[in-house]
Amino acid sequence: MNSQPAIVLEDVHRSFSQGPSTLHVLRGANLALARGEIVALVGPSGAGKSTLLHIAGLLEQPDRGRVVIDGIACGAMPDERRTELRRHTLGFVYQFHHLLPEFSAAENVIVPQMIAGRSRSEGMGRARELLSVLGVGERESHRPGQLSGGEQQRVAIARALANRPAVLLADEPTGNLDPDTADGVFAALVSLAKSEGLAALIATHNPSLAARMDRVVRLQHGVLVNGPANGG
Repeated sequence: MNSQPAIVLEDVHRSFSQGPSTLHVLRGANLALARGEIVALVGPSGAGKSTLLHIAGLLEQPDRGRVVIDGIACGAMPDERRTELRRHTLGFVYQFHHLLPEFSAAENVIVPQMIAGRSRSEGMGRARELLSVLGVGERESHRPGQLSGGEQQRVAIARALANRPAVLLADEPTGNLDPDTADGVFAALVSLAKSEGLAALIATHNPSLAARMDRVVRLQHGVLVNGPANGG
């Protein structure tokens, strides 16, 4: 088993200019996630959780600090290589599913695989596998508008895992769902992440969900500290 962390954030800083002033969002955030580890990211609204996820996901550059994904330092990496790494090594789940409305559930899971170079038949096999595990296999031919909110989010999770990423980043993935549906979607997400052996960083305001993860880190005054799930 590879003991190398799936993702490392080292002394990450990020600031934004607001007119004449500067807003310091991240002030030296440090984090390492092992494969198979599910970590809750908590903190008040506006603390910078989404910014941290964007930097971890190579969607944004830190002002300083290091991001290492699957053993690869990403600091000086050109945009084309960052895009390739996102495509093959990172999976993203957001609060809103962002599914392509004109495509079926299965096709939404096939598309990222074809972009990564797989054939449609290979993509369909993986899509059916994931949708079945997530409990929506019988809905594979339905378009997003024909699915419930929980079903749509399960399809979004399948899409995020389609290319077998090393790291899953999720920003309030159940925040738009009712409590019962959120519980089921979260359980499916964690179970699949564990079985796939990937590292997952999941931002949530839900303390009961956070408490069910392997550990909780709190974004507080721009740094990450180990902390309880409540109060997020």
